[in-house]
Amino acid sequence: MTYGYARVSSKDQNEDRQLLALAQFGVPPKQIFVDKQSGKDFDRPAYQKMLRKLKEGDLLVMKSIDRLGRNYEEILDEWKKITRDKGVDVYIMDMPLLDTRRGKDLLGTFISDLVLQLLSFVAENERENIRRRQAEGIQAAKLRGVKFGRPELPIPDEFEDICSSWREGKYTAQEAARLLGFSVTTLYRKSKILEK
Repeated sequence: MTYGYARVSSKDQNEDRQLLALAQFGVPPKQIFVDKQSGKDFDRPAYQKMLRKLKEGDLLVMKSIDRLGRNYEEILDEWKKITRDKGVDVYIMDMPLLDTRRGKDLLGTFISDLVLQLLSFVAENERENIRRRQAEGIQAAKLRGVKFGRPELPIPDEFEDICSSWREGKYTAQEAARLLGFSVTTLYRKSKILEK
């Protein structure tokens, strides 16, 4: 049996490119497993379901190695679990050297393992670089004065009057917040600013 695996990192990303490639390879739609979550670990429902179905002699096809995951050590462990423990062949479409159907001799296995280690390292390294670049970008934006999060709600003209009435017990916190168009939390926070 031939199975396909596709993964995107979040629910709003589109897996169509991977599904099209798997279909063109000839993987039946019912045998394609798709996860929409991070590749940081292998605790993914479709992936785990696929693993349970894989049997010796099956073929697992993926568009690229980073669809398997992004953690170097875990990718290597999963690869061994699939290819050696289960006896399943793996073909990575973007990297034809990662095709365990060919070169089952010592040299072929060595080349596949070497390429896998290199690509797994690159996938994890790219994940670390993305994190670092994101942190650097946020820091640079903060230095430029960019504010993150929701914009601060303006204080309405009637804020002081409504707050005074609330403190005097004429309004509950919920009523005062509703009149101002705030949440209760925002009412408390802004009233503390007013007190100062």
